[in-house]
Amino acid sequence: MACRAYFSVRCPSDTPRFMPEFQLQNYRPSLLLHKHLLPCSSPLLPHKISCLSSRRRTCVPVRSHRVTEDKPVSEDRMLVFVPPHPLIKHWVSVLRNEQTPCPIFRNAMAELGRLLIYEASRDWLPTVTGDIQSPMGVASVEFIDPREPIAVVPILRAGLALAENASSILPATRTYHLGLSRDEETLQPSVYLNKLPDKFLEESRVILVDPMLATGGTIVAAVDLVKERGVDNKQIRVISAVAAPPALQKLSEKFPGLQVYTGIIDPSVNDKGFIIPGLGDAGDRSFGT
Repeated sequence: MACRAYFSVRCPSDTPRFMPEFQLQNYRPSLLLHKHLLPCSSPLLPHKISCLSSRRRTCVPVRSHRVTEDKPVSEDRMLVFVPPHPLIKHWVSVLRNEQTPCPIFRNAMAELGRLLIYEASRDWLPTVTGDIQSPMGVASVEFIDPREPIAVVPILRAGLALAENASSILPATRTYHLGLSRDEETLQPSVYLNKLPDKFLEESRVILVDPMLATGGTIVAAVDLVKERGVDNKQIRVISAVAAPPALQKLSEKFPGLQVYTGIIDPSVNDKGFIIPGLGDAGDRSFGT
């Protein structure tokens, strides 16, 4: 089950704020330990771990439903999904910790990407049906249609880590690399590598992978480049580890019908364009450079 968030822009002061309303159903805080990566004695874990009982759980009233239900989706709204799976929360927590070493950070990013891509593809993949012979008889089956591979577009360089396990989730994929760098002064993006095709096939599905949706400049530029090649907003899904209000606001205003899947939504971005509390520079921490 994933949480579907409906966004609206409110401006209570001179500074526009993006106010998401969402509910994480069946959410219970927990900490899962990976016996190979994070033993109980690991310094990466918090010194104090507290779990909320059912009496102390806080429920935020919102509109949400299972993504598998057939309900109409407003084409004039962007949808943001924050899946409430404990494993997603676990890997986000590992990524946040400043003591997490580079190899574990990159592994955590890859595992988080695997889970988010799984959620993003839940009701979206093209399929074919037919009959096959099993050892015990004829069975009606359904396969992912290999004639319509999903285009995975990691935004370099941090996107490489988040998209690392895409091929293990999706049976038929094509990867197109897109390099965008952000000017540290103006925070504006510039393209230094573009391996997108001149034109995507009709009805192509594209997964854009960018770990940090902060100011929104990079992801907006990336979506623009994909749309210029013939892809509709509803055929694009964005995967991120952490998202912040400025980026979500820009995406919502410019690309109605777009869907974003993120591990968590943080409250703000500082004057240097970093998400707070965020997890730092995802590229530097993934590759150690």
